[in-house]
Amino acid sequence: MSVQNLNVHDPFAEDGDPLGDSQDVGSQADYIHIRIQQRNGRKTLTTLQGLPKQYDAKKLLKEFKKEFACNGTLVDDEKMGQVIQLQGDQRSKISTFLIDNGIEKDTVKVHGF
Repeated sequence: MSVQNLNVHDPFAEDGDPLGDSQDVGSQADYIHIRIQQRNGRKTLTTLQGLPKQYDAKKLLKEFKKEFACNGTLVDDEKMGQVIQLQGDQRSKISTFLIDNGIEKDTVKVHGF
């Protein structure tokens, strides 16, 4: 007597599907994401993730803090990599700063309300 139901088989996978084994389908890895998070009350937190490796996040954070007159921190997340967090709603300021300093406008995505 053999047990056949223990085999791993995806009934929705098609033979010859070019995207069947790809893990990067719809990946947002090519973009720089600027998001806002609501804290308590009227307080907000702006996060920047997906920065290319060629940019130094510590120097960029220092420049953001000086330019926008706010506090911030650099958080290492295992899933998202290095994330820059700034106090307040700094989305438009960050996007214009990045675009003015050589990052393409198409790669910057601004999220939030």
